[in-house]
Order: sequence, then structure tokens, then C-alpha cells
Amino acid sequence: MNVIQERLGRLRELMAEKGMDAYLVVTADFHESEYVGEFFKCRKFLTGFTGSAGTAVVTMDEACLWTDGRYFVQAAAQLAGSGIRLMKMREEGVPTVQEYLAEKMPAGGCLGFDGRTVNAAEALALNEALEAKYVRFDGSGDLVGTIWQDRPPMSAEPVWALADCYAGENAAEKIRKLREKMAQARATVHILTSLDDIAWLLNIRGNDVLYNPVALAYVMVFEDRLLLFANEKILEGKAYPYLEQGQGFPETVREYLQGLGVTVKPYEAVYEETGLLRGQRIMLERKMVNYAIYSRIDGSNQVIERMNPTSQAKAVKNPVEMENMRKAHIKDGVAMTRFIYWLKHNVGKVEMDEISVAEHLWELRLEQDGCLGCSFETISAYGAHAAMCHYSATEETNVKLEPKGMYLVDSGGQYYEGTTDITRTVVMGPVTDEEREHFTLVLISMLRLGAVKFLHGCRGISLDYVAREPFWSRGLDYNHGTGHGVGYFLNVHERPNSIRYRLVTDARENAELEEGMVTSDEPGLYIEGSHGIRTENLVMCVKDEKNAYGQFMRFEFLTFVPIDVDGIDRELMTDRDVELLNEYHQQVYEKISPYLPEEEARWLWQVTAEI
Repeated sequence: MNVIQERLGRLRELMAEKGMDAYLVVTADFHESEYVGEFFKCRKFLTGFTGSAGTAVVTMDEACLWTDGRYFVQAAAQLAGSGIRLMKMREEGVPTVQEYLAEKMPAGGCLGFDGRTVNAAEALALNEALEAKYVRFDGSGDLVGTIWQDRPPMSAEPVWALADCYAGENAAEKIRKLREKMAQARATVHILTSLDDIAWLLNIRGNDVLYNPVALAYVMVFEDRLLLFANEKILEGKAYPYLEQGQGFPETVREYLQGLGVTVKPYEAVYEETGLLRGQRIMLERKMVNYAIYSRIDGSNQVIERMNPTSQAKAVKNPVEMENMRKAHIKDGVAMTRFIYWLKHNVGKVEMDEISVAEHLWELRLEQDGCLGCSFETISAYGAHAAMCHYSATEETNVKLEPKGMYLVDSGGQYYEGTTDITRTVVMGPVTDEEREHFTLVLISMLRLGAVKFLHGCRGISLDYVAREPFWSRGLDYNHGTGHGVGYFLNVHERPNSIRYRLVTDARENAELEEGMVTSDEPGLYIEGSHGIRTENLVMCVKDEKNAYGQFMRFEFLTFVPIDVDGIDRELMTDRDVELLNEYHQQVYEKISPYLPEEEARWLWQVTAEI
């Protein structure tokens, strides 16, 4: 019996003891974070599948794992011999988790899961799907954690305060505005569990979640007090370790929080505190609050279900944040430009592979003042690997870069001045006519979307066609959104602004585009087994003219890194497309060249020359 089968056997013993017919294991922490720490990787431990997305269901006679198309090949290899059945999501004939449970669960049966890792909206949907069989839930136990003997500890890294020169607005004012939103909804309590919302509200940053500078915590905001539930260890550091301490600055994080009127309680005490609430009007967002918290709300309370007000406020960057984001992208642009220069001048001369070049890019970023880490796992993909839009190079898949074809790199950094996200496809040598055509179409798409002008009130769903028209007119498409919101020194994927053509079920994920919102502009084209191309800039929404028709808006490019003209087919571009590229490249040279060594600045002048 292999180790995975042994773990499944031990889990089934615990299930039998508790009278459970099935056990659900999701990929999540207690806060619905996009990335999760090692402590929370129960699904990985149980199944052996290491991908970032997946859901496992274990019954007494079967174990299944659901994952999406990014991971079909990887999951099949990692599950081989484990006895776990791979369920390829959205493939014909493959049931969803809900459909599977509705079929397999016995009448009056029990579904178990760790209620801290399943959000309330998901649990309620499961309940609706299974209510015809009178299935009951047991979300009280972490059974996988019980059998995980060498489980890593939960992270509790020190937090620190983000000074007003970076945040642009102090936390006391943010809390005051949040209470105004609560009053408008006639809410007396707001339960906030999403980590980026908490970090933004209190102007704190941490290191408990990979790539996201946040701390594991919960918050309850009352009309006259604010409770922060966190591990005491995170409060032991200096409030501003990166600034010279001066008069008027609190020395420690604890002093800083006390100055805001924050009462700190143990991390796990949020469940008891929730259970004590009586006769309150509780504002929360079900899909962001875990079921263990939600299920403890007493019936005397009234739940007000709506998107966290902090999500909208956080997305609209204030003037200080807007200016800082511009500065961060100049730093990032210098690192990326130097990286492309290095690639173009060294391919075929020095040994390089997908992993080593990504490490070199990281070293170049670290040379930039104020860079504290990556904003997500770098996608470093050469040749056919780039056709997998979320490819992650591993020791098993790593390939060498050669002086031919194309290389795609999607990466970003975390700076005190903001979060960056950029993709460039670099021509490493001779390319086919098809590759050149596709490269040019992607470029045209990115430039045209970046140049749109639109009336205030417009949403990303209205603008997506600008990006897709060059593809759709040729019977082509890319199977991902064109743009996602980006945080300020926070999560690289941020609600509620987006650019996509599909109407999502929750309108809150498709917000009106407001001045200060930062969104990615990242069309692509992916030909399986051959090549993948993506060109991504971040854009900031700003005001344009105002006239009798209303307030017009436009996008301002934040990203300034050259486009590889070696991949362009000039014949496919209109005169307007050429004008847009030349204007962009002029800005790239003006903004980036002053920070480059002489030889690299001379190269940049050449590659940004007008075509």
C-alpha cells in the first residue's frame, strides 16, 4: 500500500468513527485566500497532487479529485497508483462536486469537512443540492489535520504599519468611512475575514501568505469598537521598521493598533465571539466568510449579505497611491528591460533554462529600491510550454532556452509603492509566419484596449470587445479574461474591477470603472503543442474630458517595457496601430533609459525607434 492509500485509509477510519459518509477537502485557508500557506495544504497532503487548484471528495469506497484544465496532465501523473479518480472539470460527462455528492450520498447521510476552509456561500449551495436527501453537515473537525503528524505550523510572521506616505490615507479615516457604510446599511456589526481587506483597512502588512503581504487575522467592526483576532506573535515587531523613528510615531505595532482603538483577541476567539452576538444586524459577505463562523451566528441576529465595502474602496486608489504606483512601475520597468536586454544578448551564448532565467529576473528586481518580493509565482515558459497560460516550470518540466522561437514571462513584484504584473513574449530567434501573425494580433489587441475612451459608468464587459475583435474577426480567441484588478502593495488579483466578455453571476465582480482603479490589459493566443503569446500592461483608469454627454474616462499605461519588434508583422497593423506602438515606445525610452547603463540605454533607443 502506498503512502496516499494509507492516508486515505486512516481518514476513512476517522470518518467511520464520526458517522460520516463522505469527506470534502478543498484548497483553501480560513480566509478564502488565493494562495495558501503550507499549514493549509491538506488536499495536497491527502492526495499527493501539488497543483494550486483542486477539490477532493473521499467516500468509504472511492476517492476523487476535481481540477481544471491547467492541471490535467500533472494531476494524472501525480495521482497514478493512488487509487484516486481524476475528475476533469468542465469536460463532457464529468459531474461537478455537487452533482457527484447528490448522486453518491445516502439519504440521511453525513457530509464532513473542515468548516473553517469552506465558505458559507459554498456550504449553503451544497445544502441546497443535498437537501432532497436530508443530508446533514459536520463541519466541526479537521480530520486531515488529525492524521497529518508532521504538519507545518501556521504562519505567524510580524506585521508592520504602512506609513501615510505610502497608504495615502490613515487607518482611522478608513475605519470611519467603513462605519458610515455600515450605518447606511443599518448594520451594527461587520465581520471581515478577507486578509487583503483587513490589511488595507488597518494599513498593516505582513508575510503569512506567499506573494500577498498580509497577516492571518479576523476583524469585527462595531459602531464603537473594533476587534482584531490574531496570533499575539504578529504584534511583537516595530511599527515602521523601514522608517526612522521620530516623535509622534508609535514604536511598536501594538501601540499603533491601540492608537486606532483596536482590541486584540486570540486568533481562534473569533468563533466564540461570533456565537455571543445577540440581536445584531451583521453585515458580511457569505462567499468570503467561512462556514464555521457563519454557522455560529445566533438566530436572534439578522444577516445583511453584501460585498465588503472595503473591496470597492480598496480598488479605487487615492492620489498618493496612484502616484506611488507610477513610481513602482518605473522601477519594475527598469528590471524587466534589463532582463530582456540580457536575454536577447545571451541566448545561445550562455546556458539558460526556464528556472534559471526566472531566478535572474528576480535578482534584477531585488536590485530595485523597495522591492520586497514577487507578487505571484513567475510564469517562465519557452516554446510549447507557453501554450499553457498558467504553466509553472518544475525540475521535471524545465527546458533550456535556445536561439529560436519565443519565450513568455509573466511576473510581478511587490514594492512599498505598489504591486506590479507584466507579461512579455520575447523572440529568441527565427519564428514562423504564424507565430509572427499571432504576436502582432496580441500586440494590436493590447494597444487598442489601452487607448480606449469611454463614458463614466462603463464596465469591463463593455470594453472587452475592443481587445477581442482582432481575434474574433479571424475566428480566434483566448480562454481567459482580458483584465483583472490589481491591489496596492497587496494581492495581484483584486476585486471588483475586471475586463471580460462573459457576464459573471455576481455583478459585484464586474464593477464600474472608476478613477484610480488599476486593471491588467493582457490578451493572448495559445496554440497547443506549438506556442503561446501574451502581452500584458497594467492600466490605470483616469478622467478625460467632461462635456454635455458626461464624464469621459480613459486608461493610462503604468507598465513601461519595450515590445519585441522582432515579432511584428507590420502588414497586419493599421496606421493607428503603428502610431499607438510608436507613442508607447517613446514613453518607454523617456521613462526607463535614464536608469540604465549606457550600453543598455543605447540598445533601448534602438528597439523603441519608430517603425
